[in-house]
Amino acid sequence: MMAFLSGAMSSASQRFLAFELGKNNLEQLAKVFKMSLNIHWLIMLIVILVAQTLGLWFINTELVIPPDRLAAANWVFQCALFSFSCTVLGVPYNAAIIAHEKMSAFAYISIVDVLLKLIVVTLLAAYDGDKLQLYALLLAAVSLLTLICYYAYARWQFTVTRFSWYWNTSLFKTLFSYTGWNLFGNVAAVATNQGINILLNLFFGATVNAARAIAFQVNSAVTGFVSSLQMSINPQIIKSYATDNHDYMLQLVFSGARYCFFLLYFLSVPFLLQVETILNIWLGVLPDYSAMFCRLVIIDSLIISLSGTLMTAFQATGRIKSYQMVVGGLILCNLPLSYLFLSLGYNAQVTMWISIIISLVALFVRVFLLSRVFPGVLAKFKGLFYKVITVFGFSLSLANMIPAMYENVIINFAVSCILHWLVIVLCILTIGIDGQERKFVFNKIKNILN
Repeated sequence: MMAFLSGAMSSASQRFLAFELGKNNLEQLAKVFKMSLNIHWLIMLIVILVAQTLGLWFINTELVIPPDRLAAANWVFQCALFSFSCTVLGVPYNAAIIAHEKMSAFAYISIVDVLLKLIVVTLLAAYDGDKLQLYALLLAAVSLLTLICYYAYARWQFTVTRFSWYWNTSLFKTLFSYTGWNLFGNVAAVATNQGINILLNLFFGATVNAARAIAFQVNSAVTGFVSSLQMSINPQIIKSYATDNHDYMLQLVFSGARYCFFLLYFLSVPFLLQVETILNIWLGVLPDYSAMFCRLVIIDSLIISLSGTLMTAFQATGRIKSYQMVVGGLILCNLPLSYLFLSLGYNAQVTMWISIIISLVALFVRVFLLSRVFPGVLAKFKGLFYKVITVFGFSLSLANMIPAMYENVIINFAVSCILHWLVIVLCILTIGIDGQERKFVFNKIKNILN
């Protein structure tokens, strides 16, 4: 949940910072950063107020938690709230790093964050007390250290991040309105995700929640790379719009969407075809619903991967109110529809099918709305959609025909993955990219071999 919310706030800050960088207006850039920091302090205080009132009430009175674990649940909640506060305060510094396209620094800090979390998991194995409470506390400490890293690097590299008090009511309204509407769309996604968890808990119990959590953990592992790719494209899309280079901006939007889809598909095809084997190797058992949940959530993510750069194009224009109202409203439809079908006796998988259908509808709505701003969008999207659907359908059919060749499960899995990836790469090279891109790839391969 924190990742979604921080992503929303970060993209809002990135938009205005990258826009001013594109115009090379350093004075306005400094003003935008200072006001962005003020807004994030305000957001943090509002969230703390709501969490410490409604949040505590919901945890202690409405959630199904064993009485002997209620104290631990409250401890975890407070640690999570502290982590969220650190994340919110780090957003403007994070956004400044990305807007300046210092991706190596962002990558190094992300690696430190991951390594610290790995150390946390290792420490848990040697701890005999309440592992959940220790885990929450250590993650809060990691969030604080990550905030310090972002703050220190941004202060060192960019003079605009050296805070001094500044207030401009007009700029505040613009930034706050934009951040608010951007948050609305992402809160809709978070509310849907958490709401579905609550519905599944009410209808089926904790076992199905665990299966869904496994699926989303797998999905998070494979989508992280795609998020990094899109993050590297976003500043250029915004800067291109700021300089009125709309043709190049749209080229980035649709090429980026295609590359994100192909990268996610390449990484996720082992889970689509052999998720039972992966879960058995990883967990030793195959929890009910987990395999199908994994496949469906990855299909949903593949659809959403086509929307990422489209969202950035809208953010670049700054006119996101109607866009977020329509798309956010669509996403929120997940909850009532899921409740309806679960009440009618459908199994837990129906929630994922509803999510997939809504993601597909939301994709087409985004394209339609963008076509009203920029001419030629529909034609470009048709070309994109044809390529990704053809590559997906053709390569998945071929990969699914590859038989098991070894009795050893791990060896067979490794060989199958290599063959699946070869099929996908060949399909992408022959169908998924144009002649100029293909020539570029082959030249790169020649340079590496030479």
